[in-house]
Amino acid sequence: MKRVLIILAIITAAILVAGFYLWDSYDSKQLEMPDTYKTILERGYLIAGVKEDTKPFGYKDTDGTLKGLDIDIAKAIAKSIFRDENKLKLVSVTPSDRLIKLTTGDVDLVIATMTVTPQRMDLIDFSHSYFIAGQTVLVPVDSKITALSDLAGENAGVIFGTTAEKNLRTLVPTAKVFGYRTYNDAYKALKDGTIKAITSDDTILRNYALNDKSVRILNKRYSKEPYAVGIRKGKENKILLEKVNFVIKTLITNNSINHLYAKWGLR
Repeated sequence: MKRVLIILAIITAAILVAGFYLWDSYDSKQLEMPDTYKTILERGYLIAGVKEDTKPFGYKDTDGTLKGLDIDIAKAIAKSIFRDENKLKLVSVTPSDRLIKLTTGDVDLVIATMTVTPQRMDLIDFSHSYFIAGQTVLVPVDSKITALSDLAGENAGVIFGTTAEKNLRTLVPTAKVFGYRTYNDAYKALKDGTIKAITSDDTILRNYALNDKSVRILNKRYSKEPYAVGIRKGKENKILLEKVNFVIKTLITNNSINHLYAKWGLR
């Protein structure tokens, strides 16, 4: 009986060892995520997450068409992949959901005035930067606020999920922070007096000041915000990241990026 048990134990161990090696030698390709670039090619179009309320980067025109610098960059990427900029699907994202839509695969990439930060780099990969913004403050034209520090103890608006929210809480910890999902919601709160100021990127706030003489932006910038294209982490996204970097590098080296800046009033 003892001999039988020993034999059974040996057989069981052999099966376990064999199973281990079979699993270890299993074709790793079966366990990997499909290559994103290949998936895009097979699908026949690129899916880009963009904003629709941040003129001049991504906004809806009067006819409902999405336009802006970020949209033009998305078109350039689609053209590089398919030789046709129209092989592109634009999906609306906000600062609070753009990382979610990217990581869950709702979009292939995000081009939505997204600043490169160490915290975000832990979650996703970024392309080369295509624009440098700086954060400032939007206030009513007759406001006595002249610096970020003046927001101490005041109601100040930010957009959820932006670096401005973190910077305001860090630099002015006594400010009463009101968070909003969209820039237009924050702007309405400023106009009705709920908040005394909005903190965000100068390029976005400037558009409100240009179109409404009852508000102004402060001259001082208190940060540097490098915008880049966000792409999911993982080796299955390596080719897509290389393609995006190639497009941005080309736009910069052939001076096309400066023409786009001029087109959208950013220079």
